[in-house]
Amino acid sequence: MPTEILMPALSPTMEEGTLAKWLVKEGDTVSSGDLLAEIETDKATMEFEAVDEGIIGKILVPEGTEGVKVNTPIAVLLEEGESADDIAAAAKAPEAAPAADAGNEAAAPAASEAPAPASAPAAPVKADGGRIFASPLARRIAAQKGLDLAQIKGSGPHGRIVKADVEGATAPAAAPAPAASASAAPAPAAAPAGPSADMVARMYEGREYEEVKLDGMRKTIAARLAEAKQTIPHFYLRRDIKLDALLKFRSQLNKQLEARGVKLSVNDFIIKAVANALQQVPECNAVWAGDRVLQLKPSDVAVAVAIEGGLFTPVLQDADTKSLSALSTEMKDLAARARERKLAPHEYQGGTFAVSNLGMYGIDNFDAIVNPPHAGILAVGTGAKKPVVGEDGELTVATVMSVTMSVDHRVIDGALGAQLLQAIVDNLENPMVMLA
Repeated sequence: MPTEILMPALSPTMEEGTLAKWLVKEGDTVSSGDLLAEIETDKATMEFEAVDEGIIGKILVPEGTEGVKVNTPIAVLLEEGESADDIAAAAKAPEAAPAADAGNEAAAPAASEAPAPASAPAAPVKADGGRIFASPLARRIAAQKGLDLAQIKGSGPHGRIVKADVEGATAPAAAPAPAASASAAPAPAAAPAGPSADMVARMYEGREYEEVKLDGMRKTIAARLAEAKQTIPHFYLRRDIKLDALLKFRSQLNKQLEARGVKLSVNDFIIKAVANALQQVPECNAVWAGDRVLQLKPSDVAVAVAIEGGLFTPVLQDADTKSLSALSTEMKDLAARARERKLAPHEYQGGTFAVSNLGMYGIDNFDAIVNPPHAGILAVGTGAKKPVVGEDGELTVATVMSVTMSVDHRVIDGALGAQLLQAIVDNLENPMVMLA
């Protein structure tokens, strides 16, 4: 029986994607694990692997197609001995089924509850008088292991049993999870977003302009940040940090690390300072989870990285336990792959707190938006020479960096946030302490 290859959910929040490139063509024979296509999500371009073996009978969605919904059929896989005629026959079969139930009122609600691809895996695996739909590879593995295919629920399209099912990796209850997450994700977009596109366009009739189409990343950024501003009760804490001791210490370390090809940036110290501060004030190392707060043990710090058309926030896990040189190397790698949109979802999801540094652009200070479910984000400005009053009361000059901490008041109260920011300041103004 021909098998539909469905648009996969490559991340928990993915609702649709762009089929960027097919790596196979009609008539190609594929095995489990072979690469089928490159798919662009809202954050990255990822490779899609085959989970079954067979022949690519028909490509339903051409490469370059945008906005392909998750679970939409994108190609048809044929078993050995099947042809294009089998594809046409399989397409007609579902059309006849509703007619048989036309007089059955109880069947109508079930048909409207979910589309066929989503509900199919939960359906019985037997059909056509007891025939079990399974791939040839799944049948061979089952025979080798002495498994009864009739007792196995298939996770493939239309309840088909595939290799993963007979290898003991079946999880029929987990398969719908991405779709469930995706169905919940659009909620922020339902909120009023101002004038419609047509209304705005009419305002500029007669004026020369170029219409820039939004890609998946830009749409996601717009939805998530609008949600953040509308639903997160932000408050802001500001401090100036004297960097002279840090700059001197950094210079000394870089001379010693030069032979290893490591060059520490001020941002590396900031990441480390935040990670250590989250351990010093553990109540702030938390995220908002709807009806509860999750307080994490490790310090997983997200760092904003600007890329063409948007930004990523790759996460440095266990940043409190890593050395400055290890953090620097990992951050450079994550940033480079972020700019190429090659990060895997687990590399930019999670974390409890974020850092956004615009100091390299000469920005003195700014207020960043908390990225849910994080509890806060540190907005970092440039370091500049400024007059300051020394401890002896005399006027002197120091390199001062302004930071603003945006905080989710549902997770962190004002006094607690002040303690966290004080810990960050102490770590940066006494950088040797971070190595203790």
